[in-house]
Amino acid sequence: MQYPEPIAQLIDSYMKLPGIGQKSATRLAFFTIDMAEDDVTAFSKALVSAKRDLHFCSICGNITESDPCSICTDKTRDQSHVLVVEQAKDIMVMEKMKEYHGLYHVLQGVMSPIEGKGPEDLNIASLINRLQKNPAIKEVIIATNATPEGEATAMYLSRLIKPAGIKVTRLAHGLSVGSDIEYADEMTLFKAVEGRTEM
Repeated sequence: MQYPEPIAQLIDSYMKLPGIGQKSATRLAFFTIDMAEDDVTAFSKALVSAKRDLHFCSICGNITESDPCSICTDKTRDQSHVLVVEQAKDIMVMEKMKEYHGLYHVLQGVMSPIEGKGPEDLNIASLINRLQKNPAIKEVIIATNATPEGEATAMYLSRLIKPAGIKVTRLAHGLSVGSDIEYADEMTLFKAVEGRTEM
């Protein structure tokens, strides 16, 4: 049985979202049909507003309504540290911790030969430009994910930045709090041993 065109289009639209297959998209489409019209209108307005009213900060690459973003314009933040992340959503995670008070820089991805993404496809040139223009920055903390692509991107950034005399550090990787050693994989254990700290 073929769905009416509006439902088929709605299913196709939901399938464009990451991790949503045919079954999930169909379930979401029928859930949307059952929603109150006011809720559907509010949902569609939120989608349009997010796309229209948000853009990337011209300094750090964070998602923002105003340019520059509120973090870049906050003079109370530590201007000597820049934490480099893959995506803007990573900033939200770091901010929830309430322990880091420096600046950020969003790469908007990582280098990935399989996906055809090289350094020129990332927000790296603006980071280098930012470091050259701001002598207050003393340390760059690289917080890319512990994936092969994240590691390669971190190494590339380190080689670019270190010659300028700026300290480059990497977030520690290893065992998560509350986990048992017996359940950790070899790479996690290796990173935990490599990143050990003195007590």
